[in-house]
Amino acid sequence: MASLLLKHLQTLVTCDDGDRVLNNVDLYCQDGFIRAIGPDLPQSADVTIDGSYYWCYPGLVNTHHHLYQVFSRNLPQVQNMELFDWLTTLYEIWKGLDEQVIRLSSLTGMGELMKHGCTTCFDHHYVFPAHAGNLIGAQFGAAEELGIRMFSSRGSMDLSKKDGGLPPDSVVQTVDEIMKDSARIIEDYHDPRPGSMHQVALAPCSPFSVSAELLRQSAILARQYGVRLHTHLCETKDEENYMRTHHGVRPLEFMASLGWTGPDVWYAHGIHFNDEELRELARTGTGVAHCPISNMKLSSGVARIPEMLALGVPVGLAVDGSASNDGSSLMEELRVAYLLHRLHSSKAAPSGYQVLKMATRGSARLLGRDDIGQLAVGKCADFFLVDARRLELAGGEYSPADVLATVGLRGPVDYTVVNGKVVVKEGRLVCIDEEKVAEEARQCCRDYLAKA
Repeated sequence: MASLLLKHLQTLVTCDDGDRVLNNVDLYCQDGFIRAIGPDLPQSADVTIDGSYYWCYPGLVNTHHHLYQVFSRNLPQVQNMELFDWLTTLYEIWKGLDEQVIRLSSLTGMGELMKHGCTTCFDHHYVFPAHAGNLIGAQFGAAEELGIRMFSSRGSMDLSKKDGGLPPDSVVQTVDEIMKDSARIIEDYHDPRPGSMHQVALAPCSPFSVSAELLRQSAILARQYGVRLHTHLCETKDEENYMRTHHGVRPLEFMASLGWTGPDVWYAHGIHFNDEELRELARTGTGVAHCPISNMKLSSGVARIPEMLALGVPVGLAVDGSASNDGSSLMEELRVAYLLHRLHSSKAAPSGYQVLKMATRGSARLLGRDDIGQLAVGKCADFFLVDARRLELAGGEYSPADVLATVGLRGPVDYTVVNGKVVVKEGRLVCIDEEKVAEEARQCCRDYLAKA
């Protein structure tokens, strides 16, 4: 059994039920789980790290991403577009996806996440061109190469342009095709056990690209298998207008009528909920993945996170797709979320520590996981270390629990540990050759875009 010991940690921010911040303690991990926390532990380990100058935090948990979009970020033609035009333009590129694009974009996006302290990645993949191969399998393969904890989704679309939707015909499927493949992917990849490295959710894309029948059948199938449900909702006013025009109701009412509320459901964005809808989210335990940078770039709006937190709505943090963020750093998202809500809500805004807890405990809750997102005995050994002696942190030492959101962290973390194994060391990925993968990714991206 592999073991890891952190000795004499300067500070351990647990994000546990007691919100403990511990000083000068050891942390011992064995077989992927935390076995002991305390001063001067007697255990020895296969790997020992001197933590005398390190702050230790629970691994960040990303609750919404589109990894395939890494290869369509920073494109000049979409920089000033809002969501519907942006999607319509990019679908003409995304219809060329294949297994190699998925593998290399996933390595790139998840590698960036890991270098900035993320230990669990949820990805919302919903573009399945005909004959593109086993795309979800390629994602899980990339996650295994890197050593990250992966929560993928079998996304879907069944409304193309001819049906009044946005995507081209080549990337939509029938409800029967989607349900059959959803069952296959759950059976092949979903592991519900504590400490699982592979899990699956069902995630139709959005109410303006899927039918009511697809949403209804997805909810039924997900609950038969005991997996979670995810989609985009209330991201833009255009979406709200679309739903009123086509269905005569607001988005949340439409989703609720199809079984899409409850503690096994979380939505990406959730910007345009009204007061009554926020109370309904809280009542049903339906969650929201907050994507502040994407929301800002696409001019979608500001999610009502302070009100959600006050009401008890489950809230996690996310980077969203790299084409609407242009990056995959949940660490950057922490500081942007903190500053955005200070600007927008003043004293009602969450503190730096509350934003950190949103990205750890809150995000874990959205994914239905109580074994990640905190540092406590019996929980997964997922965490990251930051050297407190960094020049850019001088003068910011007074509250390590807040500092990642208030001062922020430029550059990668020093160590990232997933499942008790060091996967980032001195800011570099351990399990892959970064330069080799970067060059392969650049060439693959060039070829992919040239075909569009």
